[in-house]
Amino acid sequence: MNWFISIFRVWRRETWLVFTDIGVMLFFFGLPLAYPIVYTLIYNPEVVTEIPTVVVDNSRTAESRELVRTLDATQSIHIKGYAANLQEARRAWAEKQCYGIIEIPADYAKKIGSGEQARISFYNDMSLLIRFRQYLFALTGVQMNEVTKLTAERVATLGGGLATQVTGLPVDTHFESLGDPTQGFASFIIPGIVVPILQQSMLLGITMIAGTAAERRRRNHGRDPYEYQAGPVAVLLGKSLCYMMLYIPLSYYILHIVPEMFALPHVGSAGDYMPFIFVMLLATTFLGQTLQVFVRERETSLLVIVFSSLVFLFLSGLTWPRYAFNKFWLMVSDLVPATWGVEGFIRINGNAATLPEISRYYWSLWALVGLYFVTALILRIYISGGRHRSVAHRQAQ
Repeated sequence: MNWFISIFRVWRRETWLVFTDIGVMLFFFGLPLAYPIVYTLIYNPEVVTEIPTVVVDNSRTAESRELVRTLDATQSIHIKGYAANLQEARRAWAEKQCYGIIEIPADYAKKIGSGEQARISFYNDMSLLIRFRQYLFALTGVQMNEVTKLTAERVATLGGGLATQVTGLPVDTHFESLGDPTQGFASFIIPGIVVPILQQSMLLGITMIAGTAAERRRRNHGRDPYEYQAGPVAVLLGKSLCYMMLYIPLSYYILHIVPEMFALPHVGSAGDYMPFIFVMLLATTFLGQTLQVFVRERETSLLVIVFSSLVFLFLSGLTWPRYAFNKFWLMVSDLVPATWGVEGFIRINGNAATLPEISRYYWSLWALVGLYFVTALILRIYISGGRHRSVAHRQAQ
């Protein structure tokens, strides 16, 4: 019974420390509440349209002008104007008046008329890959449309009545985007990035609490007047209970309410992803308490955790697939709770996977819960013993 009372008192004291520290509240509440909204607003609208494009038409024929009109009619491309030559187009490109150049060769109409293959050059500003993707979709669509039309014309010339039977390509392909039907950037990035946001905001708050406690001990000859004396297991569980109490509602807001607000892809069940995220949050609480012992100042949390945020984002597999990692980085990524959190949540949220279907990621998170609980417990026992010896030594003097 006393053990449960100790857990309750540790939870109560940790909750009081959270709500009396404006910096911790900023990380625990301000960051998770605001970041998903800000990110989603930045990436809306989700697709790039009407990209300014300059044409260098060396053919100057009816066929080339029809091609330009077809390109301008697409959603992605806006023909800003013509350039006399490639050098003039490059100047417009350098001045950011356009982000793409289409060069039509002088023999374009001649090759089409003789049944040969005509080649068009396309130059793209690769500073933003989402523009390149929209260009690629638009140019591919126009190319397939031109192939269909030219095939019908040639059959009409050679086969007479066969032309009425030519309605398209011999084999038609239809693209289905699973998990992101709109092919929007926000629909792609937000479901994956909110999981590292949960992890990093929690780690920032936990380590800042530890840094503040370390500063209090330096001012009070090795003692923290706000620390409740309890066994190491009770301290770990009491602190984790406080953090979980705060982050479960925040997780529901980030993972369910925000996608509903912005109509992001959201086909998974909360009954599957909330228990999954619960385990990730639990692993993160023990990871934070493992890192606590290395924090000596409040500012340390900002330097270490914020710096590691970008590393954890890359390790999650969101920006680069994990199967392409070398063995070392794959092993490091396996030790980050957000890595498994991203892998599992995207499958639930975008493809309606159930908890049994992502059992590998689920049990990997439980393994991290056990690992970081043990590391946090060992470090707390070691550090607590050292502090008690230090205080006893000062009192003896």
